[in-house]
Amino acid sequence: MKKLALIYNPVSGKAEFKHRLDEIIQKFQERDCVIIPYRTTPDNASLADFLKEIKPDGLISAGGDGTLHEMINLVMKEKLGLPIGIIGSGTSNDFATYLDLDTEAYFDRIAKGVTKRIDLGKAGDEYFINVASAGMATAIAHEVDVRLKNAIGKLAYYIHGISSLPRFKAMNLHIKTDNDEFDVKAFLFLIVNSSTVASFKDVAADANIDDGVMDLLVVKQCSMPELMTLTAELMTGKTGISNQSNVMYLQSATFEVSSEDELDSDLDGELGPKLPLKVETVPLAIELYV
Repeated sequence: MKKLALIYNPVSGKAEFKHRLDEIIQKFQERDCVIIPYRTTPDNASLADFLKEIKPDGLISAGGDGTLHEMINLVMKEKLGLPIGIIGSGTSNDFATYLDLDTEAYFDRIAKGVTKRIDLGKAGDEYFINVASAGMATAIAHEVDVRLKNAIGKLAYYIHGISSLPRFKAMNLHIKTDNDEFDVKAFLFLIVNSSTVASFKDVAADANIDDGVMDLLVVKQCSMPELMTLTAELMTGKTGISNQSNVMYLQSATFEVSSEDELDSDLDGELGPKLPLKVETVPLAIELYV
């Protein structure tokens, strides 16, 4: 019988996952899997010891992108070597959306041990599974009140983002890739592993989670009407952004981004280090249930 640790965030999204806990345990029990739940805390100080003590066959991250980010870093830094499953239950579930993890069939695949190794990004000592970014949109994400986000979900980002458009300020970036080096004035940059970012699908046309490279998208300085048109097209799902005239799109195994402006980075929706930011691809670094 397979033993799985279920690491769940009780406040992710609208704090509804805890009401599904019995249902989830039942679904896995029907598939001859034992579920051992662990309720996350602000620092998860005992989680590594918990996992080493119970010796599960794998772990399941139930929460949003931030919870998954924590689990990825825990497995990598503690060298646990555990496959990770994902139950997206947060405000933003970009990586689960990208993998299209349909619930019933996905439970079957977890029970059967269907896995795939994927790339991770690394910035300093921190790993990320989906996106590293900096710029005005990153600042907006961290300005959204947690209570508002939990109450109305993604709409909180959209409301705050639209209201903040008039104060968007371009930044001077110096970017170095494996093969090139250039300067650009931009509103935002994203270094992505998958093509789903900020709930928008197909953002990066050629992104692949096991190709050994990351994809860089730079939203260059443009007029406010052009920026609003780009934002509106993304929100309505009409287009990705990698093919837009105001967007620079590159692939590389490493990126170094610096700026004369003081900027915080964002890793999978969590506050990252200040620029300069050096990102490297760690090929096939971790195993996921898929």
